[in-house]
Amino acid sequence: MPAELLFDPHPLPVAPSLLGESPFWHPEQAALYWCDIPGKTLNRFHPATVAHEHWAFETEPCSIAPLLGGGLMLAMRDGLWTFDTGSGERSRLARAPYDPRKERFNDGKADAQGRFWVGTLYEPREPALAALYRWSGEHLARVAGDVTVSNGLAWSPDGRTLYWSDTKAHTVYALDFDPASGELSRQRVFASFPLKQAGQDLVSYGGRPDGAAVDSEGCYWVAMFEGQRLLRLAPDGTPLQEVALPVRCATMPCFGGDDLRTLYVTTSRENRPAEELRRQPWAGCVLQMRVEVPGLPVHFAQA
Repeated sequence: MPAELLFDPHPLPVAPSLLGESPFWHPEQAALYWCDIPGKTLNRFHPATVAHEHWAFETEPCSIAPLLGGGLMLAMRDGLWTFDTGSGERSRLARAPYDPRKERFNDGKADAQGRFWVGTLYEPREPALAALYRWSGEHLARVAGDVTVSNGLAWSPDGRTLYWSDTKAHTVYALDFDPASGELSRQRVFASFPLKQAGQDLVSYGGRPDGAAVDSEGCYWVAMFEGQRLLRLAPDGTPLQEVALPVRCATMPCFGGDDLRTLYVTTSRENRPAEELRRQPWAGCVLQMRVEVPGLPVHFAQA
């Protein structure tokens, strides 16, 4: 692993989430969005005015994407919805294709063609019954499975490689992606990390891959949950950079700001030990830092 770089992560001036997830930068609004899954809230922050807004729901919002024409695509435990932040109205697109008592949607993003991709999290953890789904504007299709915690969705700059991870398996996959059809092929291991051993302390444990984003050089930035770090991996999976964080559990990075050189990172404080939270008061906050290489702009989904 190359030497750790000296970044300066610091939190947004917003109260922490229980489990922050699915951040994205909205270029038309110059705002950052993210979910608090167990807190059942959607957040929006405007850096220019330091204005923070949030919307509360009766069930968990798990991932979000901006919609062409306005509004948001919202993956919730009970299905896919469109959401109007102005009126607060939701409209259901598809019911959950699983038993919501045991499973929920998790990481989700749109591709460059407007299809929305979203995986699930199987809460009992065994067997590996979670899957990856694709919404193409007409129906929700199951396209891959045999995972426990679907995560890490991101595309290469040319749109021909999809990255996808199973957090529980500590593995990130790369798949050939056909932009025209949305078909996947040639799944292979992109990066894998050692499993946490029984009795192993967190200091020696490197963490497991959670959410991710790709920069303009095609490098994959991944949040290592419980590893207290971000990793930047080359397009061939080689580790290039490690960024130490002031909190144990990062969940997902995204690039924002006018130049896409502000890296935002959601984090979690849910179910963390009291002593850890005492030492890490920024747990659950959205961290921000400047980076040298800009990221890729968010893709807008088509309802």
